[in-house]
Amino acid sequence: MNVEKLRLYCLNLPGVTESFPFDETTLVFKVMGKMFALMNLDGQLSMNLKCDPEEAIDLRERYSYVLPGYHMNKALWNTVMIDEMTPEQLLIKWINDSYALVIEKLPKKDREALARLSKS
Repeated sequence: MNVEKLRLYCLNLPGVTESFPFDETTLVFKVMGKMFALMNLDGQLSMNLKCDPEEAIDLRERYSYVLPGYHMNKALWNTVMIDEMTPEQLLIKWINDSYALVIEKLPKKDREALARLSKS
């Protein structure tokens, strides 16, 4: 997947916004104001994605392109190095998982607002 395809996929998820809060090379995706994905645009394309702590370790052991989250809490975030060999299906699954993990932790009023957004 390329940058634009990843960007459009993330932006099509309900309640998602994008910004460059850190620098012009790190594109951040948030759902209801909470980060669920960060995309490195400088050098090799990569994404930081939130992950269940047990699954995070398993993914790092199984896939050479999955690393502990760069500049993130390594128990909760993985960095996925993206190139033509990175399976698109897995990347989409991991983006969706990260999005879902963040939604789970949102306050009830934000989850309800997001549900209303999803229906419209």
